[in-house]
Amino acid sequence: MSDLTIRQMQKTVDEWVRTIGVRYYSELTNTAVLMEEVGEVARIMARQYGDQSFKKSDETVNLADELADVLFVLTCIANQTGVDLTAAFHQNMAKKTTRDKDRHANNPKLQQ
Repeated sequence: MSDLTIRQMQKTVDEWVRTIGVRYYSELTNTAVLMEEVGEVARIMARQYGDQSFKKSDETVNLADELADVLFVLTCIANQTGVDLTAAFHQNMAKKTTRDKDRHANNPKLQQ
């Protein structure tokens, strides 16, 4: 399996939606689906790394698969709203780097 760029991922998702998925859900529906998928990730995290225990019905959960579901729906939203995730990621990292260059290093909570 070869590495996949963000731009290639956006193209792959778009091709899948237009051929197998028929069309994109509305932006609002995809936002709701994204929240559902993030909730599934939260459920796994609370049970695997938090204090809650798994139920019998949770035995087949797969964190990697749920994270991929989040990434897929997020990519759908980016595609249908015209967001270039590659450019957005670079801009966001530059913002974080400028804004937080000293903030985390000076945070005593992180000095453990």
